[in-house]
Amino acid sequence: MPFKAFSRFTAFITLSLTLLGGPALAEKADKDKPMNIEADNMRHDEAKKTSQFTGNVVAVKGTMVMRAARMEVQENDQGQQIAYFWAAPKERIFFRQKRDGLNEYTEGEAEMAIYDKQSDVMTLIQRAEARVLRGTEVSNQVTGQKIVYNNTTEVMSVDGQAKGLNPSGRTERVRAVLTPRKDGAAPAASSTPMLRTSPDLGESKKP
Repeated sequence: MPFKAFSRFTAFITLSLTLLGGPALAEKADKDKPMNIEADNMRHDEAKKTSQFTGNVVAVKGTMVMRAARMEVQENDQGQQIAYFWAAPKERIFFRQKRDGLNEYTEGEAEMAIYDKQSDVMTLIQRAEARVLRGTEVSNQVTGQKIVYNNTTEVMSVDGQAKGLNPSGRTERVRAVLTPRKDGAAPAASSTPMLRTSPDLGESKKP
């Protein structure tokens, strides 16, 4: 039986989700922290093993904050979880997470995001953007139709021409801005992961 939705329903759920650290190493302590999800409405289907959150969704996991219009968590028979995030029409989802041991943050935006717990991979889809803030200044920034980040290998793939993701039909190119660290600045806890373009990353399935 689905849960009855409440106005500004606040749910506290422990999910094994290590959400995107972006083009940098995420805060290590975030991994073992629970995810707190707040939304206008929630519906849980035990038979299908899905939890749906709608309306001003805010998911907080340690230093990571994710904002979306809609979120769905799916779990298979083996207990593996995938989280989906959608933005409102003409808007983008937003995330922010602190880098480990540094006064730096990773931010990202896209029309949709998918996090696969088993593979530890975050995918930002359509009008995707990821950036690193050193203090209040944007240092590194990359945009494309699809950004795929592997938290384990620290490899980021950016596709500017992902099939079916550009409604205008125009050829898009990946754009990146990489700013060198100033002399005397503290070195990164982990070097920026390899960045590569991909001619075809394949299609992500929507539920």
